[in-house]
This record gives sequence, C-alpha cells and structure tokens, in this order.
Amino acid sequence: MTILPAIEAYLAQQGTKYLAPAKAGPEEALMVDLKRQGQAARQEFTSLARLVQEHLPNLSLERTSNWMNQAQILRPHFWAYLKGFGDLSEPMFALRLYGDTTDFGVSVEVSFIERKKDEQSLIKQNRILNQPLTDPLYYLAQIEGESQVLEGTEANRQLLQKGVKEGKVRKVLVKYNVAQSQADSLEDLAERLAQALKALVPYYELTRDF
Repeated sequence: MTILPAIEAYLAQQGTKYLAPAKAGPEEALMVDLKRQGQAARQEFTSLARLVQEHLPNLSLERTSNWMNQAQILRPHFWAYLKGFGDLSEPMFALRLYGDTTDFGVSVEVSFIERKKDEQSLIKQNRILNQPLTDPLYYLAQIEGESQVLEGTEANRQLLQKGVKEGKVRKVLVKYNVAQSQADSLEDLAERLAQALKALVPYYELTRDF
C-alpha cells in the first residue's frame, strides 16, 4: 500500500492536456476531476516537504511547483526548494518527485532555481565537483543540452570537471534517491529524506562564499 496515494494516482496523468472546465464541453467533468487530482497530489507533496523541513529548521521551504505547466500539460513530478543562506540565486537544496506509478519516490539534490539565477549561480553550483561522491549519491548533468544521469565515480567526476572547463557541461547536480516503498509512513519517508539531505551538506557548503 502506498503512503502517497494522491501522488500515485496523479502520476498516471503525466502529459495529459488540461482545459478549463467551462471550455471543455463534454469533457467538463473529466477536467474537474483532473484538477481535483492535481490539487490533492500537490498538497500531498507539500505536506511531505513541510515534514522534511521540520527536521531541518535552519532551511526555509519555498513553494511547491504547480500541478500543470504554462502550456496546461499535467505535470505530476513536483519539486520544492529548501533555501539555506543567501538569496534565491544561490544553490540550495531541493526535493523532487521521480518515477511512475510502478516505481516512484523523491530525490534530494543540491541545485538552484533557473529563473532566479545570476552570473555566479552556475559557477557556484559546479563546485560540487570539487569533492568525490560516495554511494548512493549520483550526478545529474546537463551535457551539450541533454540531461544525463552518471554514477558518482571518480572517473565521472573528472570527466565532468573536464567538460565544465571545456564548456560541454553546463550544470551538474548531486542527487540522492529515496523510494517511497522504503518507508512505512509519511513521517518515516520525511525522516529518510531529511537524512539524505544531511548527506548533501558537504556539497552544498562547497557552493557557498564564506
């Protein structure tokens, strides 16, 4: 039995086009239901993020992403940022839903909000490469315009450092996945995510200017 039932149900709607019910004609009832599902799933993710933040009171929780994008395509893969020091252009922590109805969970990461970035955001972010990773941490890198997952090996760290210097790698995140199936309750999942975030602290600190 899932501990995130609203999210699990809404994951099946990934990519569906949403129309305002008043403009949906015979699909009005369907659109009303999709909106209800989206709002419930977003609230469930927000509740989880608040529980995580309670374990880390020095971090401030930003708003959860919307249940659809600007093109009104349903977007179940919610995220929420947890800000530490500095302003919103700084790298910070984030929670991000991943997976589908058969296998999903929440990843934690050190990253930054793209729409808030300044000329220093990428430079600071990519400092996470200055320290080796330990399992189960891994990289998510934007390489020549494509996002790629890489194991946290020393060879990959050096490869990404070289790519950043050559301009082939734009941005590198350090991430940690926590499957919802590992947890017995919402509170247990929140505690596991808080522990995962603590494992990212050394990499977050590399991004900071002291």
